[in-house]
Amino acid sequence: MSWVIWITGLPGSGKSTVALSVKEKMPDAVILSIDALRHIVTPAPDYSDTEREHVYRALVFTAHMLHELGHDVIIDATAHKNSWRVLARELIPEFYEVYLKCPVALCMKREKKRKDTHAAPTEIYEKGKKGWPVPGIQVPYEEPDKPEIIINTENESPETAAGKIVKILKSRT
Repeated sequence: MSWVIWITGLPGSGKSTVALSVKEKMPDAVILSIDALRHIVTPAPDYSDTEREHVYRALVFTAHMLHELGHDVIIDATAHKNSWRVLARELIPEFYEVYLKCPVALCMKREKKRKDTHAAPTEIYEKGKKGWPVPGIQVPYEEPDKPEIIINTENESPETAAGKIVKILKSRT
């Protein structure tokens, strides 16, 4: 049976790196990246509430359709509103939420240093300090209510995180 995992957390918490580590262990999985989707759907994003609502609903729809076609899906997306992750849980029977918990100060430090942006916008937190709607700075990040797993990326490597995720997936599917 196919599954969908949503790796959520603040920008810079390690979502893309963990998603890639999971894919290395489960190569048939498809990674859906909100940053890659946004480049197509909103090539000049304004990150308004309305725009985010449309983009995240498109992401959930895509994950749902891929799941229906029998694909395993890894969603790599902040999703600062819990309602988007709840929608995915309602639509997808084999849905698992993974919360990468990381202090915002460390996320800021990582985001500033990263070279490979995984299609993510650059200088996110600097923009947030200037008023841009950045989760964790100007926009509240709603932590998951009941994620299947919480990983503290301040203390755990992406490889360890991926190992825990794969273990849960294998035990439930």
